[in-house]
Amino acid sequence: MLKINKKYDLSPAQLIVSFYIIAVIVSTCLLSLPITTQPGVQWSFVDVLFTAVSAVSVTGLTVVSTADTFSTPGTFILLFILQFGGIGIMTLGTFFWLIIGKKIGLRERRLIRTDQNQSNLSGLVSLMKQILVIILLIELVGTIILGTYFYYLDYFPTWQESYLQGLFASVSATTNAGFDITGSSLIPFAKDYFVQIINIILLTLGAIGFPVLIELKDFIKNKRSYGTQFTLYTKLTTITFFSLMVFGTLVILLFEANHFFEGKSWHESFFYAFFQSATTRNGGLATMDVSLFSTSTLLALCFLMFIGASPSSVGGGIRTTTLAVILLLVFSFAKGQKSIKVFKREIHEEDIRKSVVVSFLAVMICFIALVILNYVENFSLMEIMFEVSSAFGTTGLSMGITPELSTVGKLVIISLMFIGRIGILSFIFVFHQEKQELNYHYPKERLIVG
Repeated sequence: MLKINKKYDLSPAQLIVSFYIIAVIVSTCLLSLPITTQPGVQWSFVDVLFTAVSAVSVTGLTVVSTADTFSTPGTFILLFILQFGGIGIMTLGTFFWLIIGKKIGLRERRLIRTDQNQSNLSGLVSLMKQILVIILLIELVGTIILGTYFYYLDYFPTWQESYLQGLFASVSATTNAGFDITGSSLIPFAKDYFVQIINIILLTLGAIGFPVLIELKDFIKNKRSYGTQFTLYTKLTTITFFSLMVFGTLVILLFEANHFFEGKSWHESFFYAFFQSATTRNGGLATMDVSLFSTSTLLALCFLMFIGASPSSVGGGIRTTTLAVILLLVFSFAKGQKSIKVFKREIHEEDIRKSVVVSFLAVMICFIALVILNYVENFSLMEIMFEVSSAFGTTGLSMGITPELSTVGKLVIISLMFIGRIGILSFIFVFHQEKQELNYHYPKERLIVG
C-alpha cells in the first residue's frame, strides 16, 4: 500500500487570503443568525454575503439599511466583525497566540510580514502588540468623548443609547469602516463641527498607517529630534497623506463654489469640503449626499478613493506610498536620474517595481469591473465609476446605487472589496509560491517606447 506524505505548503500570501476567506464565511454565518436582524426582516444570501465582505474589508458599502436591519445583538456582532476586519487577522492572531503561550516562529512571522506589508522579520511581534494597544486605546477615547457629547447634548434619549452610538461611531471611524447605526451616516451632524472634527481625527489615525502611529508615540515618549527619529516611510506617508487631504479640500471648494456651496457660509463650505476630502482617505462616512456634487468633484473623489489609505493601516486602495513613489519616479525620470532620491535616501528598486505593478494592476482590475458593471447595470457611467472606486479603495461612499445592484453587480463589488482589503500584492502573490531567481540571462535589446 502506497503511503503519501506529501505536504501542500501554502505561501504566506495564500494563507493570509485563506484566513480572510474563512473570516468572510464565519461573518456570513454570524450575520445569518436570527438574533442578528430585527423582527420581520428578511434578506437574501447575497445581501448577507455582501454585508459580511463589506464588514470584514471595513468598506461600508451596504445593500440594506443598518439602522433598520440589525437588532441590538446584531449591532454588536457587526461591531465585532468591523473590529476584526479593521485591526487585521494577524494582529488578533498574534494576540491569541500570545494568550495561549504559542511560540511565534519563522512561519508565523512571515505571515505577519505579508499581512502588514513589512520588509523584514524583526520586531513584528512587538509591532502587533503596539498596533492592538494603540487602536483599542484610540477607540476607547473616541467612545468616551462621543458618547458623553451625545448624552449631554441630548442627541439620543438615554445614556445607554448615547454611549452605544458613541462606541459604534468610534470603532467605525477608527477602523475606517463607514458603517453607521444612525440611519443616515453623519448627515444629522452636518452643522456639528465638533463631531466632525472628532471623526476626522479618528479616520486619520486609522488610515495613516500603524507604523506612523508607533513612530509618533516613540518620538513623543523619547523626545528625540525629528531628523533622527522618523523613517523615510513615515516622512513620505505623512506628507502624501495630508497633501491629498489638502488637495481634496481645495478641489471640492473650487469645483463647488458656484454649485453645491452657493449661498452657504464660508465655514459650512469649508467643513463640507474638508470632511468629504478626509473621508475619501478610506472613511466612507458622509455629512451630505455626495450625489449632489458636480461631475468634476465626483471624478476627483474617485481619484482620492482609488489612492486610498496608507500601507499597514485599516484602509485599501493602491495606498499613499504607491502614489508617492510613482510621482517621484516620473519626476526623477524627467530630470534624467536613474534612481529616486528623497530625504537624503534612495528608494529601493524592488519597491519602485512593486509600485508600478500595483498601480497598473489596480487600473486594470477597476477597468474590468467598470466594463462588467456598465454592461449589466442601468446606472450612469459616473455612478458606476464612483461605486468601483469606493469598493476598491474600501471607502464605502456611494451615490446611492448599492442596494439597487443586480446579483452580478453585487458579486463584482464583493470581489473589489475583498481585493482592496487584502491588497494588490497579496492578490498577486496568491498565484505563486516563492521567488524563483533564474540563473541565466538572455542578451538585452532596446525597445522603442513612448
